[in-house]
Amino acid sequence: MQYDAIIIGGGPGGTAAARILAAGGKKVAVIEEQHWGGTCLNCGCIPTKLLLGAVAPKSQLHALARQRLAGGEIVVDFAALRSRVSRFLKGSRQVLARSLTEAGIDLRNGRGVCAGQGLVSFQADGKEELLQADAVILAGGSRNAVFSGMAPDGEAVLDSTGALALADVPESLIIVGAGAIGLELGDFYAALGARVTMVEAAPHIAPSEDPDIAAELERAITKAGRTCISGVKAVSLATRDGQARLELEDGRVLTAQKALVAIGRAPNTKDLDCEKAGCARDRRGFVVVDAALQAAATVHAVGDINGRTLLAHAAEHQGAYVARRLLGEETGPYVPGPVPACIYGGVEVMRVGETAKALAAAGRPVAVSAVPLSLNAIAQAGGNASGLVKVVWDGEDMAGIAAVGHGVSHLVTVAQLLLAGRYTPERLHEVMFAHPTLDEIVPMAIRAPRKPVAAQ
Repeated sequence: MQYDAIIIGGGPGGTAAARILAAGGKKVAVIEEQHWGGTCLNCGCIPTKLLLGAVAPKSQLHALARQRLAGGEIVVDFAALRSRVSRFLKGSRQVLARSLTEAGIDLRNGRGVCAGQGLVSFQADGKEELLQADAVILAGGSRNAVFSGMAPDGEAVLDSTGALALADVPESLIIVGAGAIGLELGDFYAALGARVTMVEAAPHIAPSEDPDIAAELERAITKAGRTCISGVKAVSLATRDGQARLELEDGRVLTAQKALVAIGRAPNTKDLDCEKAGCARDRRGFVVVDAALQAAATVHAVGDINGRTLLAHAAEHQGAYVARRLLGEETGPYVPGPVPACIYGGVEVMRVGETAKALAAAGRPVAVSAVPLSLNAIAQAGGNASGLVKVVWDGEDMAGIAAVGHGVSHLVTVAQLLLAGRYTPERLHEVMFAHPTLDEIVPMAIRAPRKPVAAQ
């Protein structure tokens, strides 16, 4: 079978590329081994947000109750919630597959393996078929990383997929890794009554963020009842006598009914045989790409599998770029612009662009301007106005915008547009910000006095 393009992976990156190529008149096949929509739809972004959405009113009620403005109890039916999530995901997969088929894309359920330049071996139901294409796009995504002595066993020690599939809320939960995955699942299960302990080897939780953002987040979740242990490595984690037993480097031993290992992602390149197509992999297994996301003469790699930015919207953005490049609509290198990222929950983190610590470590002249979230009327109206919004400056250039607090994920797009538009305090008059909104805290942070940041 001959195609213009074969895409291995039916997640956000692969499907974005497929739609654009098909609309451009190309004959396209997408190979997906598991579920249409990839990790994002099936066991990542979407199910996690459905769970967090169900417990969000509990957080707001608690905030109002602390101010003696409201009272009562919100009880979440966990079984009903799990059923709703399952139905939603199933329906979303079906809609996605149908829309791709209607776009003229050939969907193939099975495994795709590189078999040479322009050759892909399609394996399904014990049969193998050799497919040919002018271009191949690797978009296979990533999986939960596994480290020696910390492997999920499906009993008391789980990965994020297992944690999402729990039939009951555990009485206690240890989470190893306090990045976005660990923090979000910790928020959900803590809201349902689990005693949650977060363990992070880095100096602070949310290790990809600046220390001040992480400190504010830790204050909030500690106040809400979670325990945070940072700066200590985990030595071993295993099921013992039906319980999860975690041993830390400093000698402490923690036990809980369940444990979640959330210490990173690994690319789905095992047995992909991408070397047969001329590709190379780095020491962590990610496919090496150039400035145009090209991995070999006829191969591009997008999304998690190339290791650049492990976010669903980054994969989609990359997939769209590669498709336009194959159509001749792009000739320059891939330029992502300021990349947005969020951590969701009762208290959220939003960031677009650079952190102050990264710029300072690179020797850049860094300064920060910041304002407390309490200055915003909408934040006050929700009952929880703790947190802050900050702007990171590289000399006179705005390099990043970050926030921590209730609902700050809603600031991500306005922050991205202001950053991409290179708005300075002198240019903010060009934009009329609605009042009262949460958005108007961002220009306040841009106009706030700047303080230099020294390298750590």
